[in-house]
Amino acid sequence: MSGASEEESMTTEQKAAAAPMPTSRAAAGSTRDRRRGWLTFLRDVLVIVLIAVLVSFLVKTFLVRSFYIPSGSMQDTLQIDDRILVDEITPRFGGYEHGDIVVFRDPGGWLPVHTDPPRPLVVEALDWTLSLIGVSAPDSDDHLVKRIIGMPGDQVVCCNAIGQITVNGVPIDEESYLKLPTADSPASADPFDVEVPENKLWVLGDNRYSSKDSRYNTDQPGEGFVPIDNVVGRAFLTTWPFSRFGMLDFHHDVFAGVPAPEDPDAK
Repeated sequence: MSGASEEESMTTEQKAAAAPMPTSRAAAGSTRDRRRGWLTFLRDVLVIVLIAVLVSFLVKTFLVRSFYIPSGSMQDTLQIDDRILVDEITPRFGGYEHGDIVVFRDPGGWLPVHTDPPRPLVVEALDWTLSLIGVSAPDSDDHLVKRIIGMPGDQVVCCNAIGQITVNGVPIDEESYLKLPTADSPASADPFDVEVPENKLWVLGDNRYSSKDSRYNTDQPGEGFVPIDNVVGRAFLTTWPFSRFGMLDFHHDVFAGVPAPEDPDAK
């Protein structure tokens, strides 16, 4: 009899072990699993976002930056509110050339002093965050965009008998990109004759009669010249609006006949 009792007892224990868990315990386990799954998902998303922001920050800092165009000084090449990409790394290895469109920090006195009231901290934080990934360009108002006309050592003069600028004695035909009041207007309303110092640039806007560029900043400490160290990089692409998406033309062919500046020590 005792043997039968033991067998019955074991059978009962086995049945109890095989019996399903109470509904409340099963539900609690399922809830924990779902919570764990969501936490894992959120963690993965956060890691991906952080990596994307870091990569975008590194690209923006060392490779490419985004700027918007606040004025019409480069029309019709660039329009107001256009958004452009600026190549920061290529010029560091290959330098700049005549015709390049460059973005640079104010050399001093070119831009008016900002008097805008401070924005709410939340707006500033959001703008800063978006700038990390190139969506926003909050410092565009502190920079300028112009075309390089004079390189270090160049003698840049305006204008010859038919209204053209000469660089190192050679006239340049800027008709392909200049915006002028009339077809007969000279390339500059104001004459100038400058020799570009070492490590400096002489820059002009394509909308030549509506651009406060090197010509109109000769009374500033930098005498109208832009230090190359102030140049952020070379603009190369219009990204917005989509209807204007495309590469920018530097018109290097306009300057193809310009000779290298004479070495003053050779005179």
